[in-house]
Amino acid sequence: MPHTFADDGLGNRNQVFMMNKIKVLLADDHTVVREGLKALLEATPDIAVVGEADTGRKAVQLAQSLQPDVVVMDVVMPQLNGVEATRQILRESPESKVLVLSSYSDDEKVAQLIEHGATGFLVKQAASNDLVKAIRETKKGNAFFSPCISRRLLEQCRDSFQRGKVVKKNGDRLTSRETEVLQLIAEGYANKQIADVLGISIKTVEKHRQQLMDKLNIHEVAGLTRHAIAIGMVETTVPLPT
Repeated sequence: MPHTFADDGLGNRNQVFMMNKIKVLLADDHTVVREGLKALLEATPDIAVVGEADTGRKAVQLAQSLQPDVVVMDVVMPQLNGVEATRQILRESPESKVLVLSSYSDDEKVAQLIEHGATGFLVKQAASNDLVKAIRETKKGNAFFSPCISRRLLEQCRDSFQRGKVVKKNGDRLTSRETEVLQLIAEGYANKQIADVLGISIKTVEKHRQQLMDKLNIHEVAGLTRHAIAIGMVETTVPLPT
């Protein structure tokens, strides 16, 4: 049987038997969570963990280089949140599927991730066999949701039919780049650091920063940070600027 080697994204190289296996990329900023998921999945004969990412940006990069079948994605991730990382992964690596595994399962987050192409959404309290089953179904392109999320989605569909279709307002929605800049601002990055992370000029960062401030009608860093925390983009442990 042929072998291939895949970099796991954290400096280790693992020999992985790839033939007839579902290639999985794990994206979670908690090392203990990744280690637990990896141990569980590698004990499953038809699944191989080909990479690990501890930031959303790393997940996007590894998805491009490794072309996994399924990316298991957390929602709250440093540098690039899971919603935006999902959007970028599916734009740059359309053959990959994204399965969200998160403690955050509010309706808005679920809706955003579905809108951006996530195939499934599991809460972290899900049983381990649910995760394995979800990965297999996601690989096939089938939707898979935790029962609590499925019930809420069904209720929302019923409400939508009863009340009529709600028209979304897209005029003030942030672009992908504005979303990236907002998260990095909220995480305490200065303009020059943001420019280095995103590979763009400081002038371009300033332009995106002004545009997102105008769209959100928030014109100070503390307000942007509070907004990012309120929408679940960053953890509440991020210190507010004074």
